[in-house]
Amino acid sequence: MSELIIIAAAGSNNALGINNDLPWHLPDDFKRFKSMTSGHKIIMGRKTLESFPKALPKREHIVITRELAYQPKFDCTVVHSLEDAIEIAAQDEQAFIIGGGEIYQQAMGVANKIELTRIHESFEADTFFPEIDSNVWQLINEVYHPKDERHRFDFTYLTYVRKVS
Repeated sequence: MSELIIIAAAGSNNALGINNDLPWHLPDDFKRFKSMTSGHKIIMGRKTLESFPKALPKREHIVITRELAYQPKFDCTVVHSLEDAIEIAAQDEQAFIIGGGEIYQQAMGVANKIELTRIHESFEADTFFPEIDSNVWQLINEVYHPKDERHRFDFTYLTYVRKVS
């Protein structure tokens, strides 16, 4: 695998979600997520998988859970650690970590890129994105998207790469 990419959307207070749901609806961000992850392996925790009404098309789902007898509601590969998930995803040139909060926290030490949609609003949440350490991560691109008739909030696409030590 050449790239292990964390992809997320988070509020200005790092809010990711509440009650296993997103507190916003950003159609352009959904399109970007689909475009970037289609054709690749996506790694997620059990709660993230269970928040989907159906499997995401054209992506291979790898779900991490501590439950040894876990039976997912649709076809995916079940593993019990981030390391096992990364090993399975290794033949993909780009694999994506798509959540949730605990998986993002673990992945911060091993990913080499972050694609973050920063929503310019604070949200009530029970799951949060980890802080991005500027000693470790370098911002290489940002694209601002003002709110409009389809998007209730301003947001910015931020791309970070791991600094070479």
